[in-house]
Amino acid sequence: MINLIGTYECKSDAKGRLMFSSAFKKQLSSVLQDGFVLKRAVFQPCLELYPMREWNLMMEKVNKLNRFKKKNNDFIRRFTAGVKMVELDATGRILIPKDLFDFAGIKKQVVMSSSVNIIEIWDKEKYEIAINDAAQDFADLAEEVMGNTDEDELS
Repeated sequence: MINLIGTYECKSDAKGRLMFSSAFKKQLSSVLQDGFVLKRAVFQPCLELYPMREWNLMMEKVNKLNRFKKKNNDFIRRFTAGVKMVELDATGRILIPKDLFDFAGIKKQVVMSSSVNIIEIWDKEKYEIAINDAAQDFADLAEEVMGNTDEDELS
């Protein structure tokens, strides 16, 4: 499993291209050639960029769902809605398709933020709002999520 570190700001151009952070390129050097999967986030108005290896691990979990249960099919449909494969171009940029660009409300200023094994891509203004909103309840959330002593309870 990949453990990414960092939050980096960049700009998008008129065509929806983002310069990939050199720090992320370095951290992902062993998997860059495999490409990425870009999708809508489930809980936030941002995008999630999965290295292909991480996407395949996620799809292994999804493939274990019983597709004869409607809620599982509904989840799979929503989870994979708008999913696109993307690669770094020769100059180290990724192209964000227009539908995903619009979903995330990306303007010009962009934040690429590590989220353990994936990268979240945010409009900078929306990212700042999300971080500030979460800060108020973070102590309670940290205690609830991480405050136990049983390793099995973390998942």
